[in-house]
Amino acid sequence: MISAARSSPLLRAGVIGLYVLAVEWTRALLAHDSRFIAAGLLLGGVALGLAALGWPATRLGLGRSRFAVRVIGGLALGAVPLLPGGLAVVAIAVSIGEELAFRGALYAALDELGGAPLAVAGTTVLWTLAHALSHPPEFLGAVAAAGLLLGLWRWACKDLVAPIIGHVIADLAL
Repeated sequence: MISAARSSPLLRAGVIGLYVLAVEWTRALLAHDSRFIAAGLLLGGVALGLAALGWPATRLGLGRSRFAVRVIGGLALGAVPLLPGGLAVVAIAVSIGEELAFRGALYAALDELGGAPLAVAGTTVLWTLAHALSHPPEFLGAVAAAGLLLGLWRWACKDLVAPIIGHVIADLAL
């Protein structure tokens, strides 16, 4: 299976897509029990980050060029009130994990399969589906818009740093 996924862009994108959906839905189900919210977010963030294992940093959008400009782009959301300590740590973990999984590994796999339009559209659709269990239906339009913005940001910058920083700041502000 692993060798097949390495040789087939379609299979690789499908496996990554199913994996991130499974992790997000598991995380959402754990969050229904208040005893498991923090653990679910923290472990979910780590599990999502695992989707990026084996990908070259440059394919994930984590190159070293223009780093300062990319960080400033991520901070462009401005100063926002932050969550208290323990919740901030889990929000950061899940934000980074989601970006590594969705706009990192999944984006790279879909880009390889069909180019940037498929990568942006595919990550947006799967991002929205992944959040369907953890967000009320009336918020899914905003979730899709955020996924599209982060996907377009990843495409425009050819980089994952700014989307990670933007996502972290947005989640800390919730």
